[in-house]
Amino acid sequence: MDDLITITALSILAAGFFVGVIVGLTGMGGGALMTPALIFLGVGGGEAATVVTADLTAAAVYKSGGAIVHAREGSPNFGLAKWLILGSVPMAFAGPYVVRHVTSDADELDHVLKMCIGFALLLAAATYALRLYVNLRRVRSGGPAGDPDPTIRPIATLAVGALGGLLVGITSVGSGSVIMIALLMLYPGLSAVKLVGTDLVQAVPLVLAAAISNIALNGLDWSIAIPLIVGSVPGTLLGSKIAPKVPQSFIRRGIVVVLTMSGVALLDKAGWAPLGKDETHPVLIGLVGLTMAVLVPLVWAVLRKGQGLPYFGAPTVAELDDWTYSGGHETATSAASAPSDPPASH
Repeated sequence: MDDLITITALSILAAGFFVGVIVGLTGMGGGALMTPALIFLGVGGGEAATVVTADLTAAAVYKSGGAIVHAREGSPNFGLAKWLILGSVPMAFAGPYVVRHVTSDADELDHVLKMCIGFALLLAAATYALRLYVNLRRVRSGGPAGDPDPTIRPIATLAVGALGGLLVGITSVGSGSVIMIALLMLYPGLSAVKLVGTDLVQAVPLVLAAAISNIALNGLDWSIAIPLIVGSVPGTLLGSKIAPKVPQSFIRRGIVVVLTMSGVALLDKAGWAPLGKDETHPVLIGLVGLTMAVLVPLVWAVLRKGQGLPYFGAPTVAELDDWTYSGGHETATSAASAPSDPPASH
């Protein structure tokens, strides 16, 4: 039994480190990867409420580390983060109580949470895919000039925070997916590093409020939370430190596939009607992953062509995510010879 506990703890620790690195690199919410991973590993009996609570508790710690690193690098926009926090914290605290108002039965609660997490993961996958497409259009149009201190739109920013806070409070998913793409749309002049830093700063009080609320309702399993914290803190610190040097778009394309598979698998596990059963269909999940792995590059190629670019080649996905990149427009339109086009920015 001791060996089993040790192996489980090491698995959680390793998963926490890996997810922490991704969080530090991309600013995405760890819940989008960690929550489904722990559920499928059967941690905490595979109960969604237990996993969500432990994941949020760990996130409150490791995101603090990532936020500190980004703050030292000068990347967060604190004025923007303030308005996000004002919207997100109250809704994050209220989220678990909203679910409990729907049902207090343990089995039904687990079913509802898995359904919510499954749909949240599919939403996260869609927002990451949208983010890549927005970057593509920005480079082709020349994009807005970089603006590290944009004029803040309080009402819209509060609304984004409120939606993200509600999602995080219920599912632990949404901090670095829904909020990130919304920031990208509202403030297109912010660089990738500024987006990540701002999101991490606002995510600390957000996940802390969600964790406190979930702990009050569900309790906390320290055998899950401690290995998560021990693994995720150094992972996030490492990811945050190397974030300015690592092209993140390749990572996000892989994340789109993983999130889609995880979302479908959780909906399957929850017995969602179109999928039909309470047990997962491994073949179905595998086919979803294979289909996504084939379709994502093909769809991306078609989108590039629709923007006047070749199906493959320059600008690469990594170049599209580079704040300093300015050669994609000229490269793509060399045949048209358009030297007067403005330089592109991220």
